[in-house]
Amino acid sequence: MIALWTHVAPTLLSSFFASLVEFVEALTVVLAVAATRGWRSAIIGSAAGLSALGLLTLAFGSQLGRLPLAAIQVTVGTLIVLFGLRWLRKAVLRSAGAIALHDEAAIYAKEVGRLAAPEARKSAFDAAGFATAFKITMIEGIEVVFIVLALGVGDRALLEPAILGALAALVLVIALGALLHRPLSRLPENGLKFLVGLLLTAFGTFWIGEGLGVEWPDGDLALLFLAAGYLAAAGAAVIAARAQLRASPLRVGEGGL
Repeated sequence: MIALWTHVAPTLLSSFFASLVEFVEALTVVLAVAATRGWRSAIIGSAAGLSALGLLTLAFGSQLGRLPLAAIQVTVGTLIVLFGLRWLRKAVLRSAGAIALHDEAAIYAKEVGRLAAPEARKSAFDAAGFATAFKITMIEGIEVVFIVLALGVGDRALLEPAILGALAALVLVIALGALLHRPLSRLPENGLKFLVGLLLTAFGTFWIGEGLGVEWPDGDLALLFLAAGYLAAAGAAVIAARAQLRASPLRVGEGGL
């Protein structure tokens, strides 16, 4: 039972926190659309994006289920390690002060300025607002779909916890967006991305080993040791980056994530 929980809980939490970050970024733009172009186009665009993502998940999920498990574990494990390291790299650089923290309030203001137009009618359907809401939902949602499928296909018993984690994040973000009507700028996003990067990298490493036939010490508990090892490496990287910045205070250019 303990081994099962140590396997299921990281899957659910990885899916939840990764999806939470992506959905918050999508919510920021959707709220900007609603504020400038009208709620109708924002809601319809987001709903259309979510429907398309659902169909995409069903299509890819059914195809992945037909492939050999070992090949899936190695392939998806490699992809998810690269994905996790990408998040972890950005989180390390932000923690060290090499790049600016992600500012949802600034993104919201930028989108409002881009979408605002004197002729915009907030009560009517707006094609530009629909397209913007649809596009951001698809862009951020595709990353969620990838994470859910990657976490689930490595061990098909974990697909349901991965889906539940993503759905829980979606429900939470929708509820918060409906209550607050503004970007969640107080969300400790860099901390979440640091955590997600650790969890995804640990999971990916675990799946690669499983696919190659590695017998992990203590079975599923090896996930915790892998995460702890990556945490120590990331902490050392933050310290090294801060020292490098003090010696040569040049900031790395901000990139999208």
